[in-house]
Amino acid sequence: MKKVLFALFGAMLAFGASAATFTEGKQYVAVEKPVNGAPKVVEFFSFFCPHCYDFERTYKINQAVEQGLPSNVKLVRYHVDFLGGDYGPILTHAWAVAIALGVEDKVMDPIFDGIQKSQTIKDQASLKAVFINAAGITSEAYDAAWNSFAVKALMSQQEKAAVDFNINGVPALFVDGKYQINNSGLDTSSLANFAADYVNVTKFLLNK
Repeated sequence: MKKVLFALFGAMLAFGASAATFTEGKQYVAVEKPVNGAPKVVEFFSFFCPHCYDFERTYKINQAVEQGLPSNVKLVRYHVDFLGGDYGPILTHAWAVAIALGVEDKVMDPIFDGIQKSQTIKDQASLKAVFINAAGITSEAYDAAWNSFAVKALMSQQEKAAVDFNINGVPALFVDGKYQINNSGLDTSSLANFAADYVNVTKFLLNK
């Protein structure tokens, strides 16, 4: 059933952002202090966030956004520290490793499932195992990345971005450093409509 619903997204997106009218304060809000140099489209999430899990694993909103973006625009994802207690920063660190090794798409779902569904990820060893089993990363390569300057820089980048955007809840998606999608202002009459609204508002804001 989920595959059928996801297949409907393409038909819904045929209406296009150019044909839609979106209103500030409803489908999106302006950022009080625009963030210069931010990625064109950036999403903040946490592996501990149930709504983030639904966006990624159940509703596949992120896949719809990625497919709907122009070819020259990438959806950038940053992990936040403030959920999961002491384990939150460890997951941010691991996500930096995923970015550095280019395996985000291979490890995201297994980490989400291991944290929220099977509860098999309980420590750094079980987290590392995801990279080995799901992404084919060797133990040595993982350890090297974990301790690398590049990964430390990516951690700082994520942490700084969360501060710059004043993130206090996730999932949160921002466009051009100026606008935030207002999830509660989108069409929730169906999953297909919600996904289409999400993509079309994003495209609309990219063209503002």
